[in-house]
This record gives sequence, C-alpha cells and structure tokens, in this order.
Amino acid sequence: MFQCAIRGNTQCPVRVSGRRIRARERFAHPAHLIYEAPRIAAKDVQMTEISNETTIQAHDPHGLFARWMAEARASEPNDGNAVALATATPDGAPSVRMVLLKGHEDGTADGGPGGFVFYTNLTSRKAGELLANPQAAMLFHWKSLRRQIRITGRVAQVSDDEADAYFASRSRDSQLGAHASDQSSPLPDRQDFVDRFEQARDRYEGKDVPRPEFWSGFRLTPDAIEFWSDRPHRLHERRVFRAADGGWTSAMFYP
Repeated sequence: MFQCAIRGNTQCPVRVSGRRIRARERFAHPAHLIYEAPRIAAKDVQMTEISNETTIQAHDPHGLFARWMAEARASEPNDGNAVALATATPDGAPSVRMVLLKGHEDGTADGGPGGFVFYTNLTSRKAGELLANPQAAMLFHWKSLRRQIRITGRVAQVSDDEADAYFASRSRDSQLGAHASDQSSPLPDRQDFVDRFEQARDRYEGKDVPRPEFWSGFRLTPDAIEFWSDRPHRLHERRVFRAADGGWTSAMFYP
C-alpha cells in the first residue's frame, strides 16, 4: 500500500522500510508517496526444485541441467541452447561471447564429471585464449523461465572424429560458411565474405564439404555447476554443485 504524508505537516508520520518517520525526514524520498512493502506470503518461501533435497537424486547436477535445458528449448523463442562463454588470456584479460551448446554429457559413460561441448573456428579469439589458457566459464540465462546456470571448469579440444561427426551434421550452407569465414580477422567489406562463400560453393559443387582443419570443438569439463532460480522479494535460490572424489557435493548459498 502507499501512505501519504500531508505536505508541510512535519507531525504526519509515514512508514519506510519498517520504521515510522516524520515528514521532515522525507527529503531522501520522492514526492510524498512512500512505499510500504507487503508482508512475504508463505507461498513465496516454499521450497522449489533446487532447494528441496529430495528432488535432486544422488547429488546429480546433470539430471537437473537436462530438465532445465529441455524446458528452455520448449519455451524459448530462439536458441534455448545459447550460452555466454567467458575466456581469458594467460595474463587474465577476459572476453565473453554467446555460443551454442552442441553437446551435453552426464558422465555416466566414463564415470567422470561430464562435459559441455561447443564448436568454433580455431583461428578465433576464443579458441586462441582457450588453447593458451584452457579454462572457461559458461552462463545460461533464460529470462522467461527466470533461471540461470553457471558452469566453470577446464577445457580441452574434442577429437577429430567428434569434430568430423558434428560438422557432417550441419547444413551444407553452414559447412560452406565455415570455409568462407576467417573468424576474428578484419573484414574489408561484406562483399568479400559473400565472394568467399560463393567460391567455396563452387569449389565443392557436387562433393561432400569436408571439415576445415582450422575448425573444431571444445569440451568444458565442469568443476562447479550453479543453479539459480528467481523468487519474489529477491529471496532467490542458489545451489552449487562441486565435483569431488568422482561424484558431486552440493550446498545452498545466499543469493
């Protein structure tokens, strides 16, 4: 509710952040309308999926990640698998950009901590930084779902067989685009890029498009995965999983 102090009446009390003040104290507040926050409802503090231990089986962050990703793919209008990827030079200068997650492994096949896979041109800035400083951070943010996931860990290049298999699954024009792009290098003008694409199209007319030697992927092996869920009144929820002894530990954190 809003409570109104009468202008000029220094004896008219109002309530701000749980305490009563006199009108003369109102210089720090806009006009004469003072907002009094409503009480927190019981439904606003109930446990959700990440605060309820019984919904997280055997401290398994990958199962929870897979559920959230499936919901994001179903609800986001574009690229539910888009993720911010942060890298840094060996001396710590950071950079960040959006990429698309193209693979998620839960670790059951090898008993490891799993992995998150993306692909790129090896001449790009991100590839150069990852090869020189093989650690990274990822952030998924789904605004419509009011959720985010943060992941940190070591990074290694995928095998040639993995890169070949994924490249073969791409559309033909995307394959040609990989050949045409000298990623992260200066581009004289847009037409130069278009011309290179057309040259690649002509070069591979009637043939399979091979994966360029300068194009591959990386796998981030997580050492920590954090799930964040928006709640009313900034009573957000955070659960952090950390890889430990071939498994995972988890704990809640203040937002």
